[in-house]
Amino acid sequence: QVPLVESGGGLVQAGGSLRLSCAASGRTFSSYGMGWFRQAPGKEREFVAAIRCSVGSTYYADSVKGRFTISGDGPRNAVYLQMNLLKPVHTAVYYCASDLKATSILEIPADYDLWGQGTQVTVVS
Repeated sequence: QVPLVESGGGLVQAGGSLRLSCAASGRTFSSYGMGWFRQAPGKEREFVAAIRCSVGSTYYADSVKGRFTISGDGPRNAVYLQMNLLKPVHTAVYYCASDLKATSILEIPADYDLWGQGTQVTVVS
């Protein structure tokens, strides 16, 4: 089964908010970092935000700073993405991912080890 499961996506009006959640499914693991990516039709998978689980350091794509906030739970088995002031350009499938390595570049999709199946976010004006 898919090791990570996202939820919280859906249809929202422009200017609205959604909170995405991601949790381990069917197994436990220790993530060095976790991230959120998105992919629109015909586009490459794009970095959105990441968090280093041990210290809580966060990283954001320039395009979402001030709009999106990433956070993790205490055991670091889940990660969340609070999305505010949504616009139609944010429409995409959003994926969470886990990096199991001590050294990685969290903005690069290829550096992640585990992925969820994605959750659709659709923003309408």
